[in-house]
Amino acid sequence: MGKLNYKHLHYFWVVAKAGGVARAGEQLHLTPQSISGQLRVLEDALGETLFRRAGRNLELTDAGRLVMSYADEIFTLGAELQEVLHDQPARRTLHFRVGVGDMVSKSMAYRVLEPALRLPEPLRIVCREGRLTDLLAELAVHRLELVIADRPMPSTVNIRGFNHLLGESAVTFFAVASLADSCGRTFPRCLDGAPMLLPGEDAAVRPKLLQWFDAQRVRPRIVGEFDDGSLLKAFGRAGTGIFVAPSVVAEQVARQYGVVALGQTEEVTEQFYAISVERRLTHPAVVAVSQAARRDLFGTGKRRTKVAEPQRPVK
Repeated sequence: MGKLNYKHLHYFWVVAKAGGVARAGEQLHLTPQSISGQLRVLEDALGETLFRRAGRNLELTDAGRLVMSYADEIFTLGAELQEVLHDQPARRTLHFRVGVGDMVSKSMAYRVLEPALRLPEPLRIVCREGRLTDLLAELAVHRLELVIADRPMPSTVNIRGFNHLLGESAVTFFAVASLADSCGRTFPRCLDGAPMLLPGEDAAVRPKLLQWFDAQRVRPRIVGEFDDGSLLKAFGRAGTGIFVAPSVVAEQVARQYGVVALGQTEEVTEQFYAISVERRLTHPAVVAVSQAARRDLFGTGKRRTKVAEPQRPVK
């Protein structure tokens, strides 16, 4: 593979976004022949074909889509850099790139991140959602400042990072009013035989729930399992089954999804972590999120809250 020429990569990026060489030429003020020649040089340097013909247009090959994903990030970040450098110092926008694990309740994620929006300086928050391992890979190469997760960094992940426990919450069981009325019995006996929506196998709270069901000698009828918490709650709002959410956001969940609380248990808890590459948090938005979570979100209540110092780094 030859040395990458970023001017050629920029031409490729513009062609891919424009959908053709002619339209890209108009934007770049270059002839189509000149751009086509530069694209061939880039393909020779990479050893890959980046475009294929699709009628009158060009479409990306598999290799082209991979290169495009990197080019898009490179030139988007470049535009952001220019914007930041040209802003007046007093009005510089603070960028906060955060990953949210797909097992974290969206209501909880908002409550955790909202304090960053109250910072005095202008803020642009960029949220990525996905599997924890994928987000940690982004964190490792500094594409994210922080990852919010329902568990600490797995010991099997070969990334140097620090786990900061934000807090711990009991869980509350929810259902639409008609389903709650049909259960008939007091909590937790009302769960026995009732339709239940469970979080997916990657959720840290799932095994705790199953163990608690056994301890209470109740056997809910599992009617659905979901890797996406918002989809799970959407099914709950439709009356498909009972679901759980952190008690610290119980009022918000009840309002948002039109459900009622059946009961709460402090024997099942959900923990929430901020994972960073820093032992000592310094990014203003990260500091605001961490301090507000410990002081306000998880800092009050009965036995539902628990705060600890940052964990030792996992390598």
